[in-house]
Amino acid sequence: MRMGEFSRRTGVSQRLLRYYEEQGLLRPARRPSGYREYEEADVVTVRGIRMLLAAGLNTAVIAELLPCMVDEDRILEPACSSMLPDLRRERARIDEAAAALLAARDRLDALIELTAEDGVTDEEACAAVAGGRDGASLRSA
Repeated sequence: MRMGEFSRRTGVSQRLLRYYEEQGLLRPARRPSGYREYEEADVVTVRGIRMLLAAGLNTAVIAELLPCMVDEDRILEPACSSMLPDLRRERARIDEAAAALLAARDRLDALIELTAEDGVTDEEACAAVAGGRDGASLRSA
């Protein structure tokens, strides 16, 4: 099937399909005219790519893991336990990123708590910080 139909079947834009190909994740055949020709197996591959992206993996990691995946009932699944260290490494990376986001949220919560709810008490200081504005945007609504 050609790219337009393939895009409709997978729900993935043609631009993203070209990007997946550039990253070595997808390898459609080429017609003599140069047009890409996709097969049913490519639909499964795109589903697997989307699943791995949703799991937080980047395309470089997906390119490493994708050859170790097999089509089991139209869903890509791990075929070998050698993927486990890579998957655990990515899990640890996501844990670190999540912890950093939670810490940032906690700092923001602390700032929110420290901010007077009844309005700005030092409008001159706020105006200076706001780049000389009158401080009105910093007053409580």
